[in-house]
Amino acid sequence: MDRTAVMTWIAEYERAWRDMDTAGLDRLFTPGARYLRSPYDAEPLVGLEAIREFWVDATPFTMSAEPVAVDGADAVVRVEVQYGGDAPQEYRDLFVLRFAEDGRVEHFEEWPYWPDKPYTAASDDATVERPAEA
Repeated sequence: MDRTAVMTWIAEYERAWRDMDTAGLDRLFTPGARYLRSPYDAEPLVGLEAIREFWVDATPFTMSAEPVAVDGADAVVRVEVQYGGDAPQEYRDLFVLRFAEDGRVEHFEEWPYWPDKPYTAASDDATVERPAEA
């Protein structure tokens, strides 16, 4: 894969998402693709049917994307999504992708971040204590 091929895949992903084209997901993902909605997702969605069931969302959105890294079959893409509708929302995301030889994704992992959410596990402004060095 190169950057152009990765961004072509991203454009097709955006088009399919916007059009709710779940039938077209077989052009994007391999039959046994693993789809993690977060890097901590204990149970990834596995296979096209599981991805189809999760994927439909009629909320209008805009999306922009740029590749961060492409190395062989692996790619990382920075994505920004802005949802419209009754409750506008935006988030930034990293897509970690592993492509099969046929150009479809066999492993999809999202690292989503929302505005005004903490970037640490601390629930307040208290300083997070670090373990003492040995």
